[in-house]
Amino acid sequence: SNLSASCWSRLHPANMFNSYNVKFHHSKALTSPYPGSHIERSQVPEDKVGWLTEWEDYNPVEYTAKSVLAGPNWADPQINDEGFSPKFNERDGAVERKSLNGLYVVENGRPRNPAGRTGLTGRGLLGRWGPNHAADPVVTRWKRDGSGNKVAHPVSGKNILQFVAIKRRDCGEWAIPGGMVDPGEKISATLKREFEEEALNSLQKSPEEKAKLEKQLQKLFSQEHFVVYRGYVDDPRNTDNAWMETEAVNYHDETGETMDNLPLEAGDDAGVVKWVDISEKLELYASHSYFIKLVTEKWGAHWSEDPGSECHE
Repeated sequence: SNLSASCWSRLHPANMFNSYNVKFHHSKALTSPYPGSHIERSQVPEDKVGWLTEWEDYNPVEYTAKSVLAGPNWADPQINDEGFSPKFNERDGAVERKSLNGLYVVENGRPRNPAGRTGLTGRGLLGRWGPNHAADPVVTRWKRDGSGNKVAHPVSGKNILQFVAIKRRDCGEWAIPGGMVDPGEKISATLKREFEEEALNSLQKSPEEKAKLEKQLQKLFSQEHFVVYRGYVDDPRNTDNAWMETEAVNYHDETGETMDNLPLEAGDDAGVVKWVDISEKLELYASHSYFIKLVTEKWGAHWSEDPGSECHE
């Protein structure tokens, strides 16, 4: 979805927290076939995505992946299962069922995707009915030459920012190394844990190696950081009843000293991990390109070779 077209940079991210003023455009959430399956979504014309548009003939496909129905600890039971009475729009035990975008509608016992129809009901690959909360740590540094000087882009003249990117095992797309918030876990803990697991392969490290990584990372993750975005994500796994939401946070290593000493190593859901130069040419998973663009605006870094594409105050 071409979110940058609306020049959101004029909005302070705080204005996006309760994002009723933001118009979401489903594009990745209309992906067919549904990821990891041969299931085709019912086609949803652009003018029929919004729930406020009457559509009596809407007949979405019902699909929940077998891996979810198997009942792993990260997944809810089916809505009609005996003894399952989720408290939507509130904290439900250790599970956060509140949306970052405010209240959502619950219809026939099922939560309704706040951004509109997706052509698929059920949960697909998502564990929770309603919002499925993730955290995306955007770790950045300036690109530098052999002498340690910042490298500027030859066309825009702006310094080039780099971020730690992973290549996802499931779909092969480049992404921010984020992941799901565990029940009862603080977002700050998720951000650090996911970065360690996916970009530093901490799950395969010895306790001593892990302790050393922790100490180095603590410096980066405890410094002042920038909340890039909080809210709904246009994600290919979304359905009418289950959807992704995230908090994307930028941790910037201004001097490069902290991250230079950290050995990047792909782990967990990541196939490859590396520092990537940021520009609008990047094609990233879900809404990640949009989050990265906001970070470049924050630091005044290079994004586009076309000066007309930049938003100005």
